[in-house]
Amino acid sequence: MIRVAILISILINSALVFGQEAEFSLEEKVHKFPKTKQGVLLEHKFKITNTGEAPLIISDYKVSCKCTKAILPKAPILPGETYQLKVTFDTKGKYDFQDRTVYLKTNTKKGTHSVRFKVRVID
Repeated sequence: MIRVAILISILINSALVFGQEAEFSLEEKVHKFPKTKQGVLLEHKFKITNTGEAPLIISDYKVSCKCTKAILPKAPILPGETYQLKVTFDTKGKYDFQDRTVYLKTNTKKGTHSVRFKVRVID
């Protein structure tokens, strides 16, 4: 009988632990830069908060061109903590309206999240 009680206790604890998930919350999903001269390196920090109950891991990112980069956290973002995701955009060789999305690979239920920025590059 004691073995059954211990087994049930372990199963309930496991279900609670495995039920915890990291959740991704953004203060701002799209950032609009002012008109910018070509050749300027732009940067913006997106405020990401882990609103879940498990550590948030951002393991990778994808962008459409090498002109855009993101600096990922080196450690998991603990529940309730915030991380300033720094995104840079090199306007060298870019002209007119630019609209970029950074896709973030995370350990959330959704898996992929994104941040986006827009800018009009002028001569």
